[in-house]
Amino acid sequence: MIAGLKPAMNTTPSLPSSVPVLIAGGGPVGLSLAALLAHHGVPCLVLEADPSWCEGSRAICLSRRSLEILGWVGADGPLTAKGLPWIGGRSYFRDTEVLHFEMPSEPAERFAPMVNIQQYYIEQFAHAAALRAGGVDVRWSTRVSAVRPQASGVDVDCRAENGRIHRMHADWLIACDGGRSTVREELGLQFEGMQYEGRYVIVDIEQDTRRRVERLAWFDPPSNPGSTILMHRQPDNVWRIDYQVADHEDPVEAVKPENVLPRVQAHLDMIGETAPWKPLWISIYNAKCLTLPRYRSGRVLFAGDAAHLVPIFGVRGLNSGLDDAGNLAWKLALVLQGHAGDRLLDSYSSERVLAARENIAFGAKSTEFMAPPHHGFALLREAALRLALVAPGVRSLINPRQTSPVEYLNSPLNQPDQGAAFTGGARAGMPGPEARLRTLQGLDHLTALYGSGFVALYFSNEPGLPDHVRRVAEGSAVAALRLVRVSAHGEPDPHTVVDELGQAWQRYDAMEGTLYLIRPDGYVMGRWREAASADIDIDRVLERTLEDPE
Repeated sequence: MIAGLKPAMNTTPSLPSSVPVLIAGGGPVGLSLAALLAHHGVPCLVLEADPSWCEGSRAICLSRRSLEILGWVGADGPLTAKGLPWIGGRSYFRDTEVLHFEMPSEPAERFAPMVNIQQYYIEQFAHAAALRAGGVDVRWSTRVSAVRPQASGVDVDCRAENGRIHRMHADWLIACDGGRSTVREELGLQFEGMQYEGRYVIVDIEQDTRRRVERLAWFDPPSNPGSTILMHRQPDNVWRIDYQVADHEDPVEAVKPENVLPRVQAHLDMIGETAPWKPLWISIYNAKCLTLPRYRSGRVLFAGDAAHLVPIFGVRGLNSGLDDAGNLAWKLALVLQGHAGDRLLDSYSSERVLAARENIAFGAKSTEFMAPPHHGFALLREAALRLALVAPGVRSLINPRQTSPVEYLNSPLNQPDQGAAFTGGARAGMPGPEARLRTLQGLDHLTALYGSGFVALYFSNEPGLPDHVRRVAEGSAVAALRLVRVSAHGEPDPHTVVDELGQAWQRYDAMEGTLYLIRPDGYVMGRWREAASADIDIDRVLERTLEDPE
């Protein structure tokens, strides 16, 4: 167990016979989903086979979008306080720099583009958020062992640490139980895609360093000829080091300390990190580009690694899993609360399968560069790296393409756009852009308004609200709906935020009277150039869409 972390113990002696929502897997996705469901008023039970939070760094890079999602349940504060923010990185061919990239960033942003933090901290803070929200029961050392789908839900057998089998009924079962998902195997569902042969040894070491926080990569470094090495700084003076091992090397031998430590020492010597160090954790990994074709099977839903496996390059694994949780939580809540038919959950599957396929496409390209699958790819990579030494225009080929939110093209939830009425801004199916605002509470960010219910953004500099817009503020029969007037000047009030920097008006391509409808997960559902002339009935739009999203 990592210093400073204590095991989380079961506090309730017996398991219930039935639950509305059962989450199989208490990793970062399962615990975050539990917190999000509780935030939406849905109780759930989480079963985790391990006795507590994970060991080892595992997934370490949280994107800005993931921090927004975790911010909806109040986990962003401890994560940003503990984590190490970064905006870019450097790549080297042998010992010469061939790339320095920076992700879009600005001083007034709510979150950095990326934050490095070990997975066990993410799990700890998501777990705490779930418990604060109430209605979440987490059981450790308890694993799902059998799944029997029924018309009214799912019958589940689970095995406790003492070996006893408990049977329960869940109205809905969500599989967050990882790449070797028992739920997926019990249902006989198969991944689609491919697995790469190249292996990476993963090492956490503790060493004091003053080096800046950025992504570091070496191709064919003198310290480990023929290998590729990645390094990330983490909290608590921990380095995360990933290095490629040759195809002929035995994976069992590759993770033995006597084979790992000399390679690490050679690389630390090469880059001038001379402080004493010690190993903390060693594992091995190979890239997979796999997804289920659908993330819903009756009353069973899949999220995170149970639904898709994405290469580590570009840090799309955990971040896409947290986007799964953000997409699913509000939809399942509306279904359970009787505000929508369960066909709404089909949109979860179609949107997130689309996202997984896009993440896999980018991940595959990065994998083929980082760990060439055959000699032809290796020759092309070396040619690109050699050319990058003398031709800066080639260096973009080396960029690892860090994760970014996926546009939900052709989602059944997208409302028709007004075509030429907008020349920019976020279309339906895109995440709502960020903007710095002044609110009654002081300086804040637009994305902080998202995450609970639907939000209608009404762009207007006219004081007060017109009658046709005021009716929207009275709420909706099918879901919570909050109306926010975005003004370029003046003073904030309970319904008004002030866009003093003009970021919101610009990024949403707004004019006087423009209206945006934002989903609870921060995605644009629809937009109208002039709310008055469109005669929009938000309640009717939501009711029609949610009852029959297809």
